[in-house]
Amino acid sequence: MKESEILIDKLPPLTEEISEKGVSYWKDAWKRLRSNRPALLGLFVLIFFIVSAIIIPFISGHTYYETHLALKNQSPSSRFWFGTDELGRDLFTRIWWGARISLFVGIAAAVIDMAIGVFYGAFAGLIGGKTEEFMMRFSDILYSLPHLLIVILLMVIMKPGVTTIIVALTITGWINMARIVRGQILQIKQNDFVVAAYMLGASKWRVLFRHLIPNSIGSIITTMTLTIPAAIFTEAFLSFLGLGVQAPIASWGTMASDGLSALRYYPWRLFFPAIFISITMLSLNLLGDGIRDAFDPRLRT
Repeated sequence: MKESEILIDKLPPLTEEISEKGVSYWKDAWKRLRSNRPALLGLFVLIFFIVSAIIIPFISGHTYYETHLALKNQSPSSRFWFGTDELGRDLFTRIWWGARISLFVGIAAAVIDMAIGVFYGAFAGLIGGKTEEFMMRFSDILYSLPHLLIVILLMVIMKPGVTTIIVALTITGWINMARIVRGQILQIKQNDFVVAAYMLGASKWRVLFRHLIPNSIGSIITTMTLTIPAAIFTEAFLSFLGLGVQAPIASWGTMASDGLSALRYYPWRLFFPAIFISITMLSLNLLGDGIRDAFDPRLRT
């Protein structure tokens, strides 16, 4: 073997080995979300609440409408973990039944807001011009309508209940999502890869669903996560005022309203629904902040 060949064999390889595999956008977001302990705690609490709301009402041994007047206003005990109300109903069962109503209203309203807001905001941002101006001014008019007035007007037409609350929340709830998506679309459609897609013959709808909306998914998920606690709080507020679900159906808002009058002598009747509302709101906000940080490209390392 020649001396030159020996020297070539001893040279290091021209290509460097990649020490780490590439991480996708979703995997990187999930990795950073897992490192956020408050957000992870909020996620676990929400999962626990959802699973408990599904299972506990079936295994508690009581129903949310079962009355025992001889056992009314019982303090928390081994038989009634959260005590009883003025009709002798088990508050523990009613709390978890109320979790079904409150969480369902919050999640359903957030999903509907996302569906309407994403389509409306993306279409406005894509079309532009006078059409966009008209669409955004129309949304501003709707946004100026108060929730309470909408609920009262809907109750004249519809029966009070969960459906009425969801309709009332979604009439104006999608506007914030639409504004955020519109802003993202206006920013993303100026990028080079969108211009290149148009030059290659892609239609506006293909660009919208293949490029613009997928690249806005971080902001969409973050906004949706932060919409859920607002919807839950609004449902609790409306039920507290007597404009929500009607007896004997329980929600955290109706239970807090019933417990307020008995606060002086039976404080547990207000304490338990209030603490569950507070924990849920805190968990959702912690999770929403964590998701926002996880999807923020400026925080990617």
